[in-house]
Amino acid sequence: MRGLIREISAGLVIAYVEDTKVEYLLLHYPAGHWDFTKGNVEEGEDMLTAALREAKEETGIKEFRVVKGFQDRIRYFYRRQGETVLKEVVFFLGISNTKEVRLSYEHTGYAWLPFKDALNRLTYDSSKEVLKKAHVKLLEYLSQRTLF
Repeated sequence: MRGLIREISAGLVIAYVEDTKVEYLLLHYPAGHWDFTKGNVEEGEDMLTAALREAKEETGIKEFRVVKGFQDRIRYFYRRQGETVLKEVVFFLGISNTKEVRLSYEHTGYAWLPFKDALNRLTYDSSKEVLKKAHVKLLEYLSQRTLF
C-alpha cells in the first residue's frame, strides 16, 4: 500500500494475584479509552524487553514475573497527520507483586479490576480478546504452580 506507515509496539497485560483473587491493571489514556501498557519498540530491543520497559515507564512498577508461553498480537489502522498507519502490537503477560502505581504523563488514570470488570472497562474489542486469552493462560499458570 502506498503511503502506509508501519509501527511495531509491545505491551504488557499486568495482573496482580493475591490468594485466589486476580486483578488486571488498565490505564486510562487522554483520548478517553482504557487499555494496557504499550509502546514502540526502540532500536536494539526485542519485543519482551520493550514491553517490560514500557510497563515500567507507564506504571512505575519495577518488577514483573513474566508468564512464559503467552504472546498475543493485534493489528489495527489509524490516521496520523493524514497518513495511514498499520500498528502491530505484541502483548505479553506479567504478574506484579505490587498494586502501587505511579502513572506517567501519558495517562490520566488507572484501575485494578477483576477479570469481568476489566473486560467491561476495556474500550477496544481487540484488547478484550487479548485479556480473555491472557486470563485463561494466567489461570492455567496459577493452577500448575499449586500442583506440587
